Order: sequence, then C-alpha cells, then structure tokens
Amino acid sequence: MQVEIWTDIACPWCYVGRARFGRGLAAFAHRDQVEVVHRSYELNPQAENGNVPIIDAVAAQYGRTREQQVAREEQAASMAASVGLDFRVGGRVLGNTFDVHRLIHFAGTRGVQDRLLDLAFRANFAEERSIHDRQALLDVAVEAGLDADEARQVIDDPEAWAAQVRADERRAAELGAGGVPFFVLNRRYGVSGVQPVETFTRALEQAWSEWAAA
Repeated sequence: MQVEIWTDIACPWCYVGRARFGRGLAAFAHRDQVEVVHRSYELNPQAENGNVPIIDAVAAQYGRTREQQVAREEQAASMAASVGLDFRVGGRVLGNTFDVHRLIHFAGTRGVQDRLLDLAFRANFAEERSIHDRQALLDVAVEAGLDADEARQVIDDPEAWAAQVRADERRAAELGAGGVPFFVLNRRYGVSGVQPVETFTRALEQAWSEWAAA
C-alpha cells in the first residue's frame, strides 16, 4: 500500500505532521507493507532568499499582527515538543525551497531521502540553520550521506530534478491540495493537516482493509 506525503521544509505543520504520521504508521499492524513516497510542495514559490524574518513575512502574508504570528509559532513549538521534536521560535528567515526539494528528489536515488528530510527539517526548525543558504544546504546533504560533489552539482544546476518537483506540485493542484501537509493513501483517501496520531492509524487501517478486499 502506498502513502504519498506532500510537504514543504519551510512548513512547521509539516515538521509536526510528518512526525505524527510516523507514529501513526508505527502503530499500524501492516506497516512493513506500506511504501511512503515524498512529494514536493512550495508554500511560497515566488519567495526570494533574503533576511526577512519568517514571523514578519508570514504575518504580512496572512494579515496577522506580529504578536498573533508569534503565538502561532509558539503553538507549533508546543506541538513539536509533544512528539519529541525541538523547535526554536523566531529565528528563521523567508526563503525559496525549490533547491531543497530538488535535492530531496535526488536523495531518493541514493537511498537517503528520509534521512535528508529529517535533517533538513531539523536544521530549519531546531537549529535555525538557513536551508536557503547554499553551503548550509550542502552541509546538510553531506550529513545525510550524499556525496558532496554530486550534491553540489544538483544544487548548482537549476534544472536538475526540477521536472520532478513541478510534477509533484501539479499533482497536488489536481487533487485540490490547498496546503500542506497533505497525505494520500492508495491514491484514494486524502488526509490534510496536522492530525492526531490515532487519526493517521485509523486512516491506514481503513485504506488497508479496502485495498486488501479489492
């Protein structure tokens, strides 16, 4: 059975939702027969790398005050802590994640995609290392197990794995995904947002029972 997960490394809810799904999957009796496929999604595809604090950028984007956005960050930090994740509030900057997504697709060909996802999320939210910085991203890639020269070639070639990222995003649009995280089970059932661990387990059980019957 296949589960596709659309995420963006810049999304705090994806950071938490991915961890919750992992726990839900661990509680699923047939977890060894589930293939998890990462899909790309950009929350701000037009964003440019710079020094604008993420709190100010997102507050402006959604018409919130800075205090309201700080409260949402603190809520995300609390949710992250509940699943054992570290989360620093306030230090990230707005940036473009297209290069990160391209590199994640490449990592799938080297068997370290999950590792790179984990480290990229951790770098962004727990360590406040800018994933938009070329050298920082390369450091994370090497830490995940990618060859430095190969990773550098991917990062420096704007078309490397770009088609795969764009295909993921087109598919998300076709499915009506208005945000992330977005989970699709067996290309039939959609689950969106940061759901409780038990919700993910129940969704897996339902999808499995119908898939097995078919």
